[in-house]
Amino acid sequence: MERIVISRHGEPDVLSRETTLDPDPGPGQVRVRVDAVGVNFADVMIRMGLYPDAGALPLVPGFEASGTIDAVGEGVDPSRVGESVVALMKQGAYAEALVVRSDFALAIPEGLDPVTAAALPVNGLTAYQILEVMAPPRPGETVLVHGAAGGVGTLAVQLAQRRGATVMGSASPAKHEFLRSLGVATVFDSRKRNFAATVKAATNGHGADVVLEPRHGRWILESYKAAAPAGRIVMHGFAAAASGKKGSRWAALRTVLEAPWLQVNPISLMNDNKALMGINLGRMWSESDRLLTWLSELLAMAATGAITPVIDRVLPLEKAALAHHRLQDRANVGKIVLVTRRFRDAGSAGWDVHEEGGGS
Repeated sequence: MERIVISRHGEPDVLSRETTLDPDPGPGQVRVRVDAVGVNFADVMIRMGLYPDAGALPLVPGFEASGTIDAVGEGVDPSRVGESVVALMKQGAYAEALVVRSDFALAIPEGLDPVTAAALPVNGLTAYQILEVMAPPRPGETVLVHGAAGGVGTLAVQLAQRRGATVMGSASPAKHEFLRSLGVATVFDSRKRNFAATVKAATNGHGADVVLEPRHGRWILESYKAAAPAGRIVMHGFAAAASGKKGSRWAALRTVLEAPWLQVNPISLMNDNKALMGINLGRMWSESDRLLTWLSELLAMAATGAITPVIDRVLPLEKAALAHHRLQDRANVGKIVLVTRRFRDAGSAGWDVHEEGGGS
């Protein structure tokens, strides 16, 4: 089988192809013959050396994949062989085959194709934890989604709308028309500072009841100012630290230093009647039962059309570097998914696989 390996930190071209033996499932594990792999910004941070939980190099990145179980380990029901599943894992998804704990390989519901299934776990769980668990909006409230045209953002828009919220969204200007097509009520440039005035003007001076902030650093205070009394600001990323494509410890440190350590504190939170929260899906593995319950609910929503992951582009697995370039250029609208030779040989299930550009 082939897999994509990070042997050293740096630009996307450090991603390399490696041929190795198929892994064997251990006790309680299944082996999945992979069709599709979701690409996440956390993969980019790992490649750049900016992800604290990544582990030692070399490593195979990737947290989510879909495919078919073709072997099971001791203690796993043999009847699962042949089952179409989506797998959630700590790392290792950029591969043509992988092994994962059997309970972390969930059956794909009828009517859900492999690309859509692979696009759902990480982005879906992030949006779900924010909007269904930690800061669920009430009908009529306003939700501000930064990076609204990305993988998390597009699902967050849909989950907020399902709850009857009015959605505002920020993105680069080229993506504004797309956001309007999703029903986003107010859009503005994600690169512009001092956006609180825009949010207040669009809400008759009230502000946003829930704010999703994926950038960290100086953006936290600006989102805090845009929040209404009783507003909830949820941080779910560190994207501002990914300056350039090689990775810079100084850029990461600068982002941390730009966070409003003094302006936003327990006293200001009480006086302003606001809440500041954060999520890191990678630190939720000890809550696996909850994660898997949430993912099952997301898969059911997607199967019935209640939510639909927006797919930006489908690329061959060997074009992983191109996927990382596209993410860091902020060129994507929705999710980028990598697909294996097996999937392409089977006809790609109607998806247009982009073969252009450089390899890994």
